[in-house]
Amino acid sequence: MPRFDVPRFDVPGRVALVTGAARGLGRAIALTLAHAGADVALGLRDVEADAGLAAEIRELGRQVLPLQMDMTRTAQIGAAVDAVVERFGRLDILVNNAGIAPENPAEDVTEADFDATLAVNLKGTFFASQAAGRVMIRQRYGRIVNVGSQAGAVALPGEAVYCMTKAAIAHLTRCLAVEWGPHGITVNAVAPTFVHTPGTEAYLADPAHRADVVERIAALHRIGEPMEVAGAVLFLVSPAASLITGEVMLIDGGWTAR
Repeated sequence: MPRFDVPRFDVPGRVALVTGAARGLGRAIALTLAHAGADVALGLRDVEADAGLAAEIRELGRQVLPLQMDMTRTAQIGAAVDAVVERFGRLDILVNNAGIAPENPAEDVTEADFDATLAVNLKGTFFASQAAGRVMIRQRYGRIVNVGSQAGAVALPGEAVYCMTKAAIAHLTRCLAVEWGPHGITVNAVAPTFVHTPGTEAYLADPAHRADVVERIAALHRIGEPMEVAGAVLFLVSPAASLITGEVMLIDGGWTAR
């Protein structure tokens, strides 16, 4: 029988790019990858609004590269990926975390809201994957993780456009996994439930909304924390997940098991 090494859950010496890294899930994922041994490029909508994350990563003994990366601007996406390769010589891990979720009843959604949500959540994710994928194809190695949402699998009132984009992310994940698998690239997604982040703070501050969310998270009855999502991302980019691709990992505390 073939011998296999004991699974490893760290990523020493790897180079990662995390989009939307300034806060919330992106910040937690960037710190987790650095703790696990990766050098980290930070994709930031405003590179001047780093808020100390780069310094925290340097304190861990890892290299860090803050980058201007507005996900609605394809030129910035391409330039950011080029800068990673110029600085580090390679790009091993891409985490497509950047996303927006303007809340609005479907009958009130404006064309501007629709276009903005698709521009970040779908167009930005695709072209970041394309730019990174070209590098990874040359390397014959890569790990891409898209941050989707349970909203891609269940309906959330007032979030029709957001839900639509996250359902599309799930299928994009499968498409890229099949297309790029022969090049040694895995593509997966994580799909979190409600997590304590600046983006969910206002919604969860409403007692009725919070009670409804906690009740729907049927197994654990609590709101998630960013590091609980970051742990799943680390697993998917680690050697331990080398045979996993095209999967969407629900991190929903049992919401969809009900």
